[in-house]
Amino acid sequence: MGDSGEGLVDAEARIQERIEELQRAREVARRPPVVNPEQKRKLESLKLVHKELSRQIEAATHPARKTQLTAAIDDVSRQIAQVEKDAL
Repeated sequence: MGDSGEGLVDAEARIQERIEELQRAREVARRPPVVNPEQKRKLESLKLVHKELSRQIEAATHPARKTQLTAAIDDVSRQIAQVEKDAL
């Protein structure tokens, strides 16, 4: 008779452990991802540079200058992609 009572206690303990495990999983899922402040600062800086170069290319009238700005934008875009990839 004592054995059947132990089975219920074991089942309740397993259920409680499972509930706690699910709660921990929910808490981890709610947390924002940890972001390296240096990478975040670099990414924001690169995006500002990209925006400024885009503004300059619209104002540029000389074809050589437009070519330079286009190359610079391509380089900055590659850097942005690399920083975003490294952040993952």
